[in-house]
Amino acid sequence: MKKANVAVVGATGVVGRMMQKVLIERKFPIDELTLFASARSAGQEVDFDGKKVIVQELNEKNVRACGADYALFSAGASISRDYAPLFAECGAVAIDNSKYWRMDKTVPLVVPEVNPEAAFENHGIIANPNCSTIQAVVALKPLHDAFKIKRIIYSTYQAVSGAGRQGIDDLTNGEKGEAPKKFPYPIAHNIIPHIDVFDENGYTFEEMKMINETQKILGDDTLKITATTARVPVYYGHSESINVEFYKPVTRKAALECLKSAKGVVVCDDVDNNVYPMPIDAEGTDEVYVGRVRQDFSVENGLNLWVVADNIRKGAASNTVQIAELLNSRRK
Repeated sequence: MKKANVAVVGATGVVGRMMQKVLIERKFPIDELTLFASARSAGQEVDFDGKKVIVQELNEKNVRACGADYALFSAGASISRDYAPLFAECGAVAIDNSKYWRMDKTVPLVVPEVNPEAAFENHGIIANPNCSTIQAVVALKPLHDAFKIKRIIYSTYQAVSGAGRQGIDDLTNGEKGEAPKKFPYPIAHNIIPHIDVFDENGYTFEEMKMINETQKILGDDTLKITATTARVPVYYGHSESINVEFYKPVTRKAALECLKSAKGVVVCDDVDNNVYPMPIDAEGTDEVYVGRVRQDFSVENGLNLWVVADNIRKGAASNTVQIAELLNSRRK
């Protein structure tokens, strides 16, 4: 691949640091790397693949001067709102991890294993889906292609790292008996059925993200979807129980055949030997793990899946880098 200039916006945060790690591990062909953060973090020295890079303050002057081909964003919705268009104006493609652009009809919402061609329909901005949505659609897309999904019921068990450094600290400090600062209740030894704020319809924004984003990525607004999302005392790795109803007949055997040949999916399904996906196994990897595949006998053409992935890697950093790789593969 041709070498490219890459900017990371939010470079000192949990996801921003993971983006840099993934860029190195996946050997993305970087000509020049620019790291952006707030004025508070500007001036920090970061070690990137054996080279020292000084973090720059994110401002218009520095953006216009950096000459980025790709800008990888992980700095919150307001930053993405203000700076993604500026990078696009300067000739870069902004790949954004925030919620701001996801449901914009002019902005593609991309998971490379699922809808790669959508990435090339961008106008300078591409949205990275919610972490819980990404792992779900990687598992669901091959099944949707084969059996056509009618309805989805999501139940998620999401790691504290999804709430950033403060979420991680709440679990660590909570184990010591300290009061939470990020979550409304202690997360240590607890489960909180509340991620993001509540909407008037009784769902949280996290739940509505999964519903709306799944429909957009799979390109079908008629899909019937419901979701319940919960925070659990796990540092890294979201787990999801997904119940799916299809239009076409489906068997466990046929579903497993689809999943085993699907890009980015690792099937871990041997209950006789206690083999099934767990967050501890997914941590530090880019794959989506699927197991506990079984027919739902309560409905016609129903299936149950257990889906696990590292929310910081595949759910944020790696998916973003993969989009950049996809674009760069066709760059002249």
